[in-house]
Amino acid sequence: MKGRCAVAGVLALATCGLLPSDAAEPTAYALENPAPGIYVHYGRQALANRANAGDIANAGFIVGTRCVAVVDTGGSYATGRALRAAIRGITPLPVCYVINTHMHPDHVFGNAAFVDDGAEFVAHARAPEALRRRGPHYLAALARDLGDAAGGTRIVLPTRTVEESASLDLGARVLTLRSWPTAHTDADLTVFDEATRTLWLGDLAFAGHVPVVDGNLRGFLAAVAKLRTMAAEVAVPGHGRAARWPAVLDAEEAYLLRLQADVRAAIKSGRTLAQAVASVRGDRAAWLLYDDFHKRNVSAAYAELEWE
Repeated sequence: MKGRCAVAGVLALATCGLLPSDAAEPTAYALENPAPGIYVHYGRQALANRANAGDIANAGFIVGTRCVAVVDTGGSYATGRALRAAIRGITPLPVCYVINTHMHPDHVFGNAAFVDDGAEFVAHARAPEALRRRGPHYLAALARDLGDAAGGTRIVLPTRTVEESASLDLGARVLTLRSWPTAHTDADLTVFDEATRTLWLGDLAFAGHVPVVDGNLRGFLAAVAKLRTMAAEVAVPGHGRAARWPAVLDAEEAYLLRLQADVRAAIKSGRTLAQAVASVRGDRAAWLLYDDFHKRNVSAAYAELEWE
C-alpha cells in the first residue's frame, strides 16, 4: 500500500493514510450539552502532539429524530473514534452526515472513523481541492508530531459540497449550511440548527486561542461583520468554549482590526516584511498560542495588504 500511495500521489488521498497503530485513544472524551440535541466536545487549547492525539479543536454532533449529523471530527483517527464512541453512548441513531467546517487537519482528520457508517461527508465547495493540494503535507506533519498516535489517520474527501447554502433534515431538525467567501480559509462553512438556534462557526470564531489567518484578513473581518447579523442564541467556536452570541466574536474582531491597522501602518512607514513581523505586536497576554501564530498572521496580512 505504501508504494501504491507514493505512485498515485495526491489522487489517492481518499484511500491512502498513515499506518494503523495500537496507540491509545484520547482519554476523558467529555461532552457538553448546551441545547437540546446539541453535544459539543472541547478540544485542548494546544498544538497537536502524541499526548493529546491531535484533540485540539472542537467537535460535536446534532441529534434529530431520524439520524445524527457530526460537526468536525478532530485531529486524528483516534479522536474520530472517540467521538463516534461518545455518539453511541448518547443515541443508537445512524450518523447520516459528517460536516467539516473547513479543511484544516485538526477538524477533519477524524473523518475516517465514520466511513463505515455510510455517512455523507459535507464541506465547502473548495474543500476537496484544498485537501488534495495540502493533504500530503498535513499527513506528514501529523506523523511527525504524533508518532504512532497518528495511526489510521487518512484524508477522507467530501462526497457532497456546498456552493452557497444547503439544508439537511435530520428528522424534526433542519440544519442550514452556509459557505463563506475566503476568510479564515478559502473553504469556511457554518452550520445553523434552526430548532435551537445554535450556530457552529468552525474557525470563523476563536475563543481564547489566538485567531489564525490562513485565507484573507479583510475577508475574515467581513465575515465577522455578517455573522453578527445572524439571529443565533448558542454559538460554538472552532476553538474555545461556547459563549454569548455575538459576544463570542468581540475579542477576535478586536485582534483582527488591530492586526490590520498595525500592518497597514508598518507598510505605510516603509517597513519590510521582516521588520513588520518583528515589530507588529498584539495583546500577547490575552491569547493562548500567541507565539505560535501571531507572526504568521502578520506575514499573511502584510502579503495581502502590501498592494491594496
